[in-house]
Amino acid sequence: MGKLALAAKITHVPSMYLSELPGKNFGCRQAAIDGHKEISRRCRELGVDTIIVFDTHWLVNSAYHINCADHFKGIYTSNELPHFIRDMEYEYDGNSVLGQMIGEEARKLGVRAQAHEIPSLTLEYATLVPMRYMNSDRHFKVISISAFCTSHSFEDSRKLGEAVLTAIEKYNGTVAVLASGSLSHRFIDDQKAEDGMNSYTREFDEQMDKRVVKLWREGRFEEFCKMLPEYADYCYGEGHMHDTVMLLGMLGWDKYAEKVEVLTDLFASSGTGQINAVFPLPSYITDKQAVTA
Repeated sequence: MGKLALAAKITHVPSMYLSELPGKNFGCRQAAIDGHKEISRRCRELGVDTIIVFDTHWLVNSAYHINCADHFKGIYTSNELPHFIRDMEYEYDGNSVLGQMIGEEARKLGVRAQAHEIPSLTLEYATLVPMRYMNSDRHFKVISISAFCTSHSFEDSRKLGEAVLTAIEKYNGTVAVLASGSLSHRFIDDQKAEDGMNSYTREFDEQMDKRVVKLWREGRFEEFCKMLPEYADYCYGEGHMHDTVMLLGMLGWDKYAEKVEVLTDLFASSGTGQINAVFPLPSYITDKQAVTA
């Protein structure tokens, strides 16, 4: 039987890549990069063979989609921010077996999910940026799941998260799952972009993000799940925060009550709120995995 070893909500801001380059922004996102490297270290220590990413830059208008080709290779330039991410080379191995299992389990729950092994279906940067810092040596296999969902219900995204856990538990291996997306996501006005790289667009968003992180640190997910639809609306949640819905669906939704461990403190990036945070696995998951191991 398979094992879920680690779950996290992570940033993927393109300024992490910019932070590597010589110039005025060199080192500006080192804390975020360090958080990714710490997650990678923990995954290696836990024996993880595959990382699943809920990708809020993979926009889908119909159905849920799972990119689980056996191999990914390419050169990526962001069509949104080509002045931030340009000609970034990548190469990773995929996991078609687990990806197909996720699709099958999701369909059993009535979710319109499809798993794809299409060589020309490339990865998006909410997967590529984290993998750059966690998986440059191709240690982990990678599966990317669409999480910028334009016509989808939170209920179905919750079920998709449940299906991911079921598939992992039937899989012969050890898996980490990352919800790759921001907290609030109201980009800074364009004329202020140069001066606003490390600022929030609105005070309201910053205060809401701080409140959310407090709830997470205190394990108050019953409250958070109640406010999540309005939070995603009012604070322009990235991909409407379907990545977070999927993550919590996998972990038990509003019965989840673990105290989140923040690896990279809340920070502002071009108007948005960002974090790296590990969600400890609850006993109702770990106890079941121990029995079936």
